[in-house]
Amino acid sequence: MASAIILLPFYIHYLPTEAYGALAICLAFAAFVQIITAYSFDSSLYIHYHEFKNDRIKLSSFVSSAFIFMLGLGLVVGMVLSIGGQLIFTIILPNSTLSFYPYGFVAVGVGIFQAIFKVHGNLLQTREKPETFLWSNVSSFAIIAITTIAGLKLFPGTLIGPLGGRLLAGFLSAAWVLFRVFREFGVHVQSPWKNTSRSFNAYTFVYQLQQWVINYVDRFIILFFMPVAAIATVGIYEFAIKCLAPIELLMNGLNSSMFPQVIKRINTQEDPKSSSPEINRYFYGQISVIMIAICFSIIFLPWLVDWFIQKSNYKEALRYVPYLAVIFILRSMRLYFVLPYNVLKKMQRLTVLNFFISLLKICLMIVLISKWQISGIIIASAITYGVEVVMLWYYLRDDYAMKFNAFKLMIGPLLLFFMIVFVEPTIAPQYTTIVHLGYGAVCAALLWFSYRNELKLIAPSKLFK
Repeated sequence: MASAIILLPFYIHYLPTEAYGALAICLAFAAFVQIITAYSFDSSLYIHYHEFKNDRIKLSSFVSSAFIFMLGLGLVVGMVLSIGGQLIFTIILPNSTLSFYPYGFVAVGVGIFQAIFKVHGNLLQTREKPETFLWSNVSSFAIIAITTIAGLKLFPGTLIGPLGGRLLAGFLSAAWVLFRVFREFGVHVQSPWKNTSRSFNAYTFVYQLQQWVINYVDRFIILFFMPVAAIATVGIYEFAIKCLAPIELLMNGLNSSMFPQVIKRINTQEDPKSSSPEINRYFYGQISVIMIAICFSIIFLPWLVDWFIQKSNYKEALRYVPYLAVIFILRSMRLYFVLPYNVLKKMQRLTVLNFFISLLKICLMIVLISKWQISGIIIASAITYGVEVVMLWYYLRDDYAMKFNAFKLMIGPLLLFFMIVFVEPTIAPQYTTIVHLGYGAVCAALLWFSYRNELKLIAPSKLFK
């Protein structure tokens, strides 16, 4: 994610929107391969580590076997796609000139290596080893950045730099991970499910595939239903999303820091499990930070884009940024309701819910894209996240008692959400700067109202008389 932020100026300088759109498709395909290769061991290790951490034999067997399984699965995936990849690209991208060879094939390698690196990263997080996690990611990014920039300079307008850099960084990172894992846990060639639930991985795997559909299917729908300049349109849409990558990175960072603590607190509870004021504070703080980040992005991104970008095609993405930004409110809210499903191992139920959500999103996008193009895609995403939050809440209520401050978690953030959605297309075009600064003022007022009692404890009491 950090690479998406730092390398973005180089992408837009050296790549036309068509090439950038092709890169987005290849990276989406790599993410799909990553999910298949990881086979949900990123979630399984994250959850089961706490069950086995006091039994070194079981833990070593589980961790080592999981990585050996992924290696074998990655080899099978690579062999199958090396034979049938071009046919798959022809079927799913009928109107595109993007070929599987060489770029799709390189994306397969990227996905396999990323899977191994990501699973190890989740293991480091749940073991609470932030320094190793940080430096491994910094090193991987450094290789990606150096090789990508060099490739873009030497071969401008092509995907050699972006994909080649990721492939090299992925290979080196995966080799380091495997060396480290087998040195610490040994080599255990046996079923990784010997002491765990096979169904947990299966349902989580299907759930992650559904999440891939929710997060990436929009690019492919654009290719299918907007054939005129479709790759360029994907490039514009992808650029609008990447403009908000700092918010994504911030949210992921907050998740990485708070999820181990939340999982630990829930696991120490006696049945039935429930929320608590301590657990709720993590999520209140996260959504508050996201609200502030959204307002800052809407205020400053237009200036930054005007300053750095000269290509008019990329500037078309600015009109979509406020609407894509506010969706992070729903995404942040969703995390409060989805985490207990993982901890309670209710993956079968979560998988069924996400099947409906995935189907709903695809149908809405197909219906709305014909009328509103990219705006239709964004509207469909917002509706889908809203429906998902309601369904997650409804079907969790009997297994996990939830008591929370409704204004901090839902009412306040949704007030900001609907204000931006309704004001942006009506008043903002005439008074852009004033309106965008107004979003920040409203956000500050909502947060003050939400935390006014807490602020009284740290500020002079006379300020609140």
